[in-house]
Amino acid sequence: MLASVLADNDSFVWNYGYQLDPITGVFSVVVVVLTMFTKAGLHGWAAIIPFYNIWTLCKTAGRPGWWFIWYIIPIANIIVGIIVAVEIARKFGRGGAFGFFLLFWPLPFVGYPILGFGSAVYESAPYPGERSGDVRI
Repeated sequence: MLASVLADNDSFVWNYGYQLDPITGVFSVVVVVLTMFTKAGLHGWAAIIPFYNIWTLCKTAGRPGWWFIWYIIPIANIIVGIIVAVEIARKFGRGGAFGFFLLFWPLPFVGYPILGFGSAVYESAPYPGERSGDVRI
C-alpha cells in the first residue's frame, strides 16, 4: 500500500500537519533573534550568519564569544546551551526559569518572541570604554 502511494507522485502530498514548514520556521526564528540582538545593542544581521549567530548569542549572554565551539561538542552543548539560555533570560530581566523557554523545543518559539517583541529590556552594563547606546559586535 505505502509503496504504491509513494510510487504514484500525483497522489502523494507532503503534509506537515500542525508543524511549521521548514522555511517559515527558519525565517521566523531569524526575525525574532534579529530583534532580540537589536534590543541588546548588537547587530541584528548577525542572526542570519551561521556560527556567527551562536557567537553573538554567547556575547549577548555575557559569555566569551569562543563558547560557540562548545555547541559542536556532544553533551557539552547541552550544558552550555542551558547556561547561555539562563543568562540571556537574566540579562533581559527575566528569571532563570524563563531560560527554559529559550532552550527546549518547541518553547523557543514562545520565549524568544517574548524577549524580542515584548517589553523586556536588555540590562547589561556597557563594556569598558564604551558609551551607552553604542552598537557592539
